[in-house]
Amino acid sequence: MRAHRRLGTLLVAIACLALPACGSGGNSPAADPNAPLEIWIRKPPDRAAAKTAQALAEAFTKASGIQAKVVPVFEDFETKLQQQAAQKDLPDIVINDTSQLGSLVEQGLVGEVDRASIDGSQNINDRAWEAAKGPDGKTYAVPFSAQAFALLIRSDWRQKVGLPQPKTMQELDALSAAFTRNDPDGNGAADTYGLLVPGSTKRGYMSWFFSSFLWASGGDFLRQAGENKWAPAIDSPQSVAAVKWLQDQFCGDPVVQPDAITADTDQSAHPAFENGKAGIYLTGPYLMARFDKNLGAGKYEVVPPPAGLGGGQASLAEGENVYLMAGSPNPEGQRKFAAFATSVEGQTIGMAGDTDGNIVRLPVNRTVDMATVRKDKRWAVFQQVYDNHGRYAPAVPNWTPFRQMSAETLNALAADCSAQPQQRLTELAGKFTEELRKQEVLAQ
Repeated sequence: MRAHRRLGTLLVAIACLALPACGSGGNSPAADPNAPLEIWIRKPPDRAAAKTAQALAEAFTKASGIQAKVVPVFEDFETKLQQQAAQKDLPDIVINDTSQLGSLVEQGLVGEVDRASIDGSQNINDRAWEAAKGPDGKTYAVPFSAQAFALLIRSDWRQKVGLPQPKTMQELDALSAAFTRNDPDGNGAADTYGLLVPGSTKRGYMSWFFSSFLWASGGDFLRQAGENKWAPAIDSPQSVAAVKWLQDQFCGDPVVQPDAITADTDQSAHPAFENGKAGIYLTGPYLMARFDKNLGAGKYEVVPPPAGLGGGQASLAEGENVYLMAGSPNPEGQRKFAAFATSVEGQTIGMAGDTDGNIVRLPVNRTVDMATVRKDKRWAVFQQVYDNHGRYAPAVPNWTPFRQMSAETLNALAADCSAQPQQRLTELAGKFTEELRKQEVLAQ
């Protein structure tokens, strides 16, 4: 890391970030508009996405004259970032999940961003800006990429078992059961499964996976009860019904893959789909190029998520933000990078065409014509789901503990078929209440 980096106090750093003039044009003695930028992105170093991030940085340097170095980090990203904060050696830019915003704000690692100070900010769509806001309504990041989730279904298996594309969760159940019991790959062995679940508690995967089904069924984790005030909703009748549905996938005659309770995404779930172990995967568009290569584009289809138990539709909306980290000697450079990354050129580079190197899933810049960058029409399914049914996690100060606690409860219910969802969810609601109180947003 760079020896010249000194954070000083976080309050001073955050104040600098909040004011467009601070650190610009030499107004601050610590400001250096030519200082190089270090950019962290949560991607494996050996994947094509890391090369795309480097291409984005190189194009930024060419356009701005500011040197930029990309550091791809995947395993234990948040832990390593904490370590850098403790050493007062934060990167200048972090490109990471929208769900991390609350945690970064709570720790004082980012400050308020003046949207007007980011060139071209008016071209970023409003839904994406919502994911850059804290519970106080202030903006703390710049949107970079958006995404929603859809079902990837083995179309060759579905044709073999003679069932339609699922439009309801009941039809999804029938298809999952057929994939599990009717030998859709025709090898004569009982070695295929229906619904592919990344059910690990790591990074809250189980909660992350389940949220779309919960919302579509009329349930929720939290309900807003006033301005910046929240109450638990995880123990509502609709939530309990949705969780019972999830537990049923694991119990009795299960239709999920055998390692679902411990499965993460990259090491377990992705290979299970492309290796023909499971045939239905609720996931994002970023996997299509990989599965086209390893499985074959003609063997699977992209289908919108089914209507929930209550007849509604919803999909977890996520993406990545550009976070301008506290203490950078080059705040002007931070803003310039955010502007470039969200420009048509930056978004086009990040989209990486139809390859698996994309770091921009759905563009946040409304002036980007996705059809001219990507010829694969399946991306349009994800765009339509995002536009019509995309839903971000609740805007509490820090969503991470809620996601983790719910993942642990859901995982435990999947592991113990005798456990009662109502009882466990009532206990979880109590934990949510304490966390809301801790974060000072509990509705009275």
